[in-house]
Amino acid sequence: MNPFENLTNLQKTKLFSLLNIHTYKFQKNENMISTFKSENIIGIILFGSANLINSDKNGNEIILEILKKDSVFGTNISVINDRNSQLLANEETEIAIIKYELLFNNQYINYNYFNIFINNLFKIISLKYKKTNDKLRVLSQKTIRDKLLEYFEIQYQKSHSRVIELPFSLKELADYLVVNRTSMFRELKYLKEDRFIKTKGNKITLLYKDNFIIY
Repeated sequence: MNPFENLTNLQKTKLFSLLNIHTYKFQKNENMISTFKSENIIGIILFGSANLINSDKNGNEIILEILKKDSVFGTNISVINDRNSQLLANEETEIAIIKYELLFNNQYINYNYFNIFINNLFKIISLKYKKTNDKLRVLSQKTIRDKLLEYFEIQYQKSHSRVIELPFSLKELADYLVVNRTSMFRELKYLKEDRFIKTKGNKITLLYKDNFIIY
């Protein structure tokens, strides 16, 4: 969903002025967090993409969020204030930064374009929390196989298609599942051998239903 959906270009320009929205550009692998460190903000990816990464005490990197165009992040909805977190641009990326308190200024409710934007924003944040709950479902599984199958099931429930196109690489999938990459690749091999799935690039085709082989 686009946070500026149903806004004209003129209304969007007025919104940027009203909320004093600043935009920043970053190059690939540049860490964005230093731009707004310690501030209470909402951010929007205007173009490009970024990964929110956290490093554990052993130096292992975990992808917490994959942010693409129109993705929303923020101090209160993302882990961006942790000293071990980085928000790294995957490519040339532009973001818009809004000070959180300005979203709750009662004087702005008289502006229709502001109300449209706030409605869009809260819908996106609601979806974001659902994604967080989905990830907790996956991470609550004990084995790598169960984590993979739970992830595939969630994607199937969203699309009702047995052909799942991963939104990231298999390497990033391992980071998302918080598992060893070599072990995950081995488990994917076993799932193919057991005819649970077949793969082609970033596409996973499910060959089972409720843990029973269907092909």
